[in-house]
Amino acid sequence: MARATFKQGGSGRISDAERLDWLRLMRSDNVGPVTFRDLISEYGDASAALAALPALAARGGRRQYRICTETDAEAELDAVRACGAQFVTLKDEIYPALMRHLEAPPPALYLKGDPALAGAQSIAIVGSRSASAVGVGFARLLATELGASGLVVVSGLARGVDTAAHWGALDSGTVAVVAGGVDVIYPPENGPLYQRIVAEGVVVSESPPGFQPRGQDFPRRNRLISGLSYGVIVVEAARQSGSLITARFALEQNREVFAVPGHPLDPRAAGPNELIRNGATLLRNAADALNVLRPFLHHDLPKGFAEDDANAERIAPPMKQSQPDITDPDRETLLSALSLTPIAVNDLVRITGLSPRVINVILLELILAGKAQNEGLARVALKIY
Repeated sequence: MARATFKQGGSGRISDAERLDWLRLMRSDNVGPVTFRDLISEYGDASAALAALPALAARGGRRQYRICTETDAEAELDAVRACGAQFVTLKDEIYPALMRHLEAPPPALYLKGDPALAGAQSIAIVGSRSASAVGVGFARLLATELGASGLVVVSGLARGVDTAAHWGALDSGTVAVVAGGVDVIYPPENGPLYQRIVAEGVVVSESPPGFQPRGQDFPRRNRLISGLSYGVIVVEAARQSGSLITARFALEQNREVFAVPGHPLDPRAAGPNELIRNGATLLRNAADALNVLRPFLHHDLPKGFAEDDANAERIAPPMKQSQPDITDPDRETLLSALSLTPIAVNDLVRITGLSPRVINVILLELILAGKAQNEGLARVALKIY
């Protein structure tokens, strides 16, 4: 079977020095994707943002702040090369195009295998680790048929449905998104599948090489699964499951959500049935997904996605601007408006009367100091510490 074809990005790359600063900023304390984006937006590049970190954290109330050292960053890049992977930043042209359109895309990804597959037109198939024999068989058949139609299948290399989806899509192209490092095989019994994917597909992660996955790392992995895909298909899943977290991310990212219905008495059908009840597209076969996605495939990104330059502007050096004049009363006003309940940044502008830029800088101070955190969908909350 022929492998799916698609446009591949150019060969644009950032300098080695900038790549090192980019990684150092990513690995410094309390710098997640949203904070990284806002730091680059405020200071223009990673080098200037690194220089500003200690003062920002100090104004937020943290006197000792850890910045990732050059030695540690160089060691991580050495580990990337040693395991045959690539460190791909948002400024590299081979960074997956669809991922760029997230509200706050990962600043960089680790790719092991064919990096172009991560930028293909893709659909995700996820489901229960303890899937039924029928669920496993259906997931594999679905992946094979979707692959034959020209789509690359994305999944999470977990037991059950994920494993079946990857095996079904190997001939046409598959992307395994993992919570650990791209060189870490988890679960161990998927070693042969992992080796096939590295040789014929691609393994993707936000985690550095050698990183052993923990329970709290899987939701971040799920965000990438949906972020790489035009739609997410849930085959079998309990009501409280990682697959439904992936579906939730898909909705937040303006992706399509499909669910395979199941018997009401089977707990593995509870998740998909609930998704259908709440408006997900009922899926009986590959054609049901293709009929919904066909208007988007082999064309530009669908309406509703951010424009291509939305994040490009955030990672390009802005026009030189002076730092905003922020007073201690401004900080007290914003801090008093925050609570443990997430609130939209736009609402903070309305409630406090402070300008958006002043609020963004104060939030950077609080987040870097460990006193506040981003909650997704442009919301923030105080952090329990």
